[in-house]
Amino acid sequence: MSPASTASADASWSTTIKPPTLNTPSATSARIGSLDVYRGIVMFLLGLRLLQLDEVATHFPSSAIWQFLGHHSSHIPWVGCSLNDLIHPSFAFLTGASLVFSVTARSSKGQSQWHMTLHALWRSVALICLGIFLRSVDYDMTNWTFDETLTQTGLGYMAVFALAYCGTRTRWVWFAILLIASWSIYAFFPIMPPHANPVDFNTPEGWQHDFTGFFAHWNHNRNAGWYFDRWLLNEFPRENPYRGYLGGYSTLNFIPTIGTMILGLMAGTWLKQTAKPVKQLALAGLACLVFSVLLHIGGICPIVKRLWTPAWVFFSGGCCLLILAALYQIIDVKQWRRWSFPFVVIGVNSLAMYVMRHTLDVWSSETLKRHFGTRIFQIFGPELQPVLIGAITFLMFWLALLWMYRRKIYIRL
Repeated sequence: MSPASTASADASWSTTIKPPTLNTPSATSARIGSLDVYRGIVMFLLGLRLLQLDEVATHFPSSAIWQFLGHHSSHIPWVGCSLNDLIHPSFAFLTGASLVFSVTARSSKGQSQWHMTLHALWRSVALICLGIFLRSVDYDMTNWTFDETLTQTGLGYMAVFALAYCGTRTRWVWFAILLIASWSIYAFFPIMPPHANPVDFNTPEGWQHDFTGFFAHWNHNRNAGWYFDRWLLNEFPRENPYRGYLGGYSTLNFIPTIGTMILGLMAGTWLKQTAKPVKQLALAGLACLVFSVLLHIGGICPIVKRLWTPAWVFFSGGCCLLILAALYQIIDVKQWRRWSFPFVVIGVNSLAMYVMRHTLDVWSSETLKRHFGTRIFQIFGPELQPVLIGAITFLMFWLALLWMYRRKIYIRL
């Protein structure tokens, strides 16, 4: 990773393009501001996890506001979606969208396709390794696992990079192949009975979200992805044998995640080439949402984020398309930008924010309590102490990003 100027900020974290030849207000701009703002909002939601709103909400069971905040600050146990569940798919979606502009920008500088391929390969490997590093922070040895957000993105990045040079038809064909393959891997794997001792298979205590019938192919830690990881991850040196991930995530999630990135690739192409991308983004988003619900209620595939099912690809992708459509209309068409500055500061340095969030969060909160004590953070009551500590920690991160922004320092791969 290295610092870069605004002009050289790379596409996954800062989208720089040549002015598009379109008859829209954004045609005179050298940036698609909505992509930076969307990326900043995603990282802002990730930062909100520092406030531990879901845990604080347990102290206020009769408060509708706190229950709402708690619900959308945590992941859904299995079926469905919260606002927090859209962080990872938005990250993948924006990677695909930004890739369109990355290829254009690098080509305009005279870089060959071979040179760009080597850079894409470097980025893929770096993302995989960085994800493994972040998952190993609290371990005494390397925690070899491939379900972290950055690792999953890295595993699929080269495929999406290749599709950036393909036409629309080829992209959609591979989108369908990947989702059908992902569905088949789970659907044709034998349904497994409940474990004799769920604790031995890392099943959450009191788990009550198992499916019956055909959807049982996608039960927690009793599915094809879990079976694959029980083999793969135990081939690596580990502190203890891998039994299953408590959250139910799987390495094989990277296959349908490529589908999410392809949706982003198509969205980026529409932004770059379509005169009225808002309408196309909105229609595609609505179509994805409808199709996801039909897959779920039709008994074909459940909407499960933790296994990144094809129905989840359509559901989360539909949400991402609608969010981007709204932001593009607000930021790039209407030019209502002033409110978005705090998000832009995060969005153009999202990798730095991501790493700080996963490496300095505990250290920062412990440092605050060490130097200021705990009493000052309990002025609103002991139940709200995590909120105040988390908010100050988040503010410190944002100020660090503001310092980088003012000096045009951007961390990129």
